Amino acid sequence: MPLLRAWLIAFAITVTSELAIAVPLLGAGNTRARRVAVVCLAQLATHPSVWFIWPLLDLSRVSFLLLAESFAFVAEALIYRLCFEQVGWSRCFAASALANATSMLIGLWLF
Repeated sequence: MPLLRAWLIAFAITVTSELAIAVPLLGAGNTRARRVAVVCLAQLATHPSVWFIWPLLDLSRVSFLLLAESFAFVAEALIYRLCFEQVGWSRCFAASALANATSMLIGLWLF
């Protein structure tokens, strides 16, 4: 399967799973549409680099997963906090951690 097609499938799965987790957790005082938009923005900010840039480092699978998932977790939590000032840091990190863990486990299970 070509890389771009594989990425699009993985991106769709990731966005779907992370929307299901993060949108309800980021609900304090925000419209659903805004939460959906921010979660999608966070995925667009992290997912392409995990697929197209991080592999250039030629790391072992375990090192790659640790580095890439840590990057996504922290970057997405920061995006959530910057976009939702009324949502506390702990909730932003929790939403990011749960959403990323879910999408990673689904990805590992499927692929």
